[in-house]
Parts: sequence; C-alpha cells; structure tokens
Amino acid sequence: MDIGPLLGSGRTADVYALDGPWVLRRYRHGFDTTGELAVMSYLAASGFPVPRIGPPAEDALPTDLVVQRITGPTLAEALLAGAVTEDEGADLLARLLRELHAIPARLSQDPEDRILHLDLHPENVILAPEGARVIDWLTTREGPPALDRAMTSLILAQVSLDPAFTAGARLRDLLAALLTRFEADGGVPGDALARATALRAQDPQLTAHETAVLDEASALVASLSGGDPAHFRR
Repeated sequence: MDIGPLLGSGRTADVYALDGPWVLRRYRHGFDTTGELAVMSYLAASGFPVPRIGPPAEDALPTDLVVQRITGPTLAEALLAGAVTEDEGADLLARLLRELHAIPARLSQDPEDRILHLDLHPENVILAPEGARVIDWLTTREGPPALDRAMTSLILAQVSLDPAFTAGARLRDLLAALLTRFEADGGVPGDALARATALRAQDPQLTAHETAVLDEASALVASLSGGDPAHFRR
C-alpha cells in the first residue's frame, strides 16, 4: 500500500491518502498508536461508530494508523454552514457520549468506569452518509463518564471564548443546549469539571490563548450548569 499525497494536518498528526478506501494518520511527536488501535477495534466490535481499521501501510511506523477514509462534513462545518442547528448538534454529541459510555470498559475492573474519548467535539465528528463517525482517539482512557462530559463542555467553552472565532455566541448556545441534555445522564459535577480543567491544563498542544482562558472557560461551564463558577476554578 503506497502512501499518497498529504490530505491535511492537525495539531498532532498528518493525514495521507492511501490506495482504496483508506487514509494514513501519522502522528508527530512520537505518539504510539498501539493503544488507540486497540480501543478503536474494541469499540468497532461493540457497534460504536468509529472508522474501520485498515491494513498496515508499507514500512509502517509505531506512529502510523490506517483507517477508513470517511466522506462528509464535520459536525463543526455543518453547524457553521447552518445545515445542523445548535439543538441538533447538542442532541448528536449527547447521544454519542451516551452510547460510548454504555459500553463496558476494556481494561478497568471498576464497574463504574467506561471508555472515555476526552476530545469529543464537533471537529471530531464526521457526518458520513451512513451516519456520524467519531474520529481521533489519541486521548482515550478509562474512567467515570462525567469526566468525558466535562471535557467536551470545557473544550466548547474554550473555543467560544476565542475572539478570532466569529461564531462564539452560537457555540455558547450549543454548549448551553448540550449541558441541558447532559442533565439526564448525570450532568457535569464540580469534581469532574475540576479534573477536566486540570487535565486540560497539562495538554502541551494547547495554544497560548486556550491556556489563558482555561479558568474562564471552566467558570462558563459551571455557570451554564447552574453551579457556582468560583467553586470550579483551579
């Protein structure tokens, strides 16, 4: 399988075309894909909508992951284009997290633990013709589902506070709608938000602005959740 042209680059990886229905996701900074591959294979076998795993590329590196090439806009693109409303986007994100957290943990012996994505936001959901697909499982770990809900909320809040992002008000509407949906699943407790904020602060991939607004973003999530913003600050 020959590696084709570069299709795109993100914060941590470059994506290349491959033969047939596959793409190569090659991580920078020495990230190993072993854990991500195992989780995606487990989730696929459990019926969760992740891209199919493909055959290894020639001369594959530990940083390589071959996955299905999925066509369709991201949820972020659909929201910005007006093809999906904020309420519809909130419904989809809440449903995907709920379905993910219904799957038993792969490794943990704690019966309350589940597989967590910890980066599930509109850019990591592709609206394929056959249904939404969740991508980018680099940050996955196992733990309490509330942590996943808190991290998704925190990421949305951070982006909404970026002055360069012109749709910040709409994103806050999406966040508010999503937090309402989360209430049926246990909401975003204060300890989960505090833990998500601490984990986010340790992420070396954050921009200077994302780091600068982290406390403000945490307070925004707290206020929209009906809590005391001061209680959630680090």
